[in-house]
Amino acid sequence: MTVALMWEARAAQGRGGELLAWARAQHPSGSPLRRETFRAPQDRVLLITWWDAPYDADLPELPDPPSDLVSRPVHRWRFESVGED
Repeated sequence: MTVALMWEARAAQGRGGELLAWARAQHPSGSPLRRETFRAPQDRVLLITWWDAPYDADLPELPDPPSDLVSRPVHRWRFESVGED
């Protein structure tokens, strides 16, 4: 089974570049099948990692960034693949 972990944060005003750099520098233990980082308006940063693991597996999550770098708590989601279309 493939599990995707999504991590999304919104930077404090004007700190989007710093948040993006911070997220890209984080390397929790383990080796995901794939890792991709995105950015969006309003200084949002999204990181998705794909893992070959059961849905409820204990997988390494990206930590919370320093509180002065974000404007709200980090959002996290977990999804399981249902195949490609």
